[in-house]
Amino acid sequence: MFTGNFSAILLSNLNTIIMNDYRNRPKGTFNQKAKPSELYALSQYWKSDLEFYKKDLDFLNELIDNYFIWIAEKEHIDMVRDIEIGLLENRKQCVDLLEKVTKHRQRLGKWATDEKLEESRILRIEHEHLEDEIADFVKAFRKQRKETFRITEYVVDAEKLSGYLSH
Repeated sequence: MFTGNFSAILLSNLNTIIMNDYRNRPKGTFNQKAKPSELYALSQYWKSDLEFYKKDLDFLNELIDNYFIWIAEKEHIDMVRDIEIGLLENRKQCVDLLEKVTKHRQRLGKWATDEKLEESRILRIEHEHLEDEIADFVKAFRKQRKETFRITEYVVDAEKLSGYLSH
C-alpha cells in the first residue's frame, strides 16, 4: 500500500532487532514521530509474524498429539497435558493479538489517508500497547516452545527406556 524509500529504511532498521526483545522498530521515539504509513507498514510485520507463530503453535500441538498416544506413564501424561494447556493459552493469545492488529491496521489505514484524524494520539498509544503485548507474547511463546521440546524429548526418552526395561 505504501511505497518509496520508507520500505528500504524500515527493512534495514528491522534487521537490527535484538532476539531477546521484540521491538520491530527503530530505537528511540519512532512511535511518537512516525508517519501513519510507517506505523501501518510496521503493523504488517506484526501481522505476518503472528501468523507464523500461530502456524508454529499448531505444529507444536500436532507434535504433542502425535506423541501423546504412545505415552504409558501417568507422570508423563500429566507433563504433556500441562504443555498442551500452555500451547492452547499461547494460541488463544496469538489469535487475540491477530484480531487486535487487524483492527488497528484498519484504523491506521484510515489515518494514513487523512493525517488530520483527531484520533492520531490515541492510535499512537494503541500502537505502543500492541507492541508491548506482542513483545510479551513472543517471550511467552519462546519459553513455551523451548519447554515443549524439552518435555517432549524427556518423555520420549523415558518412555523408550521404560519400554526397554520392561522387555
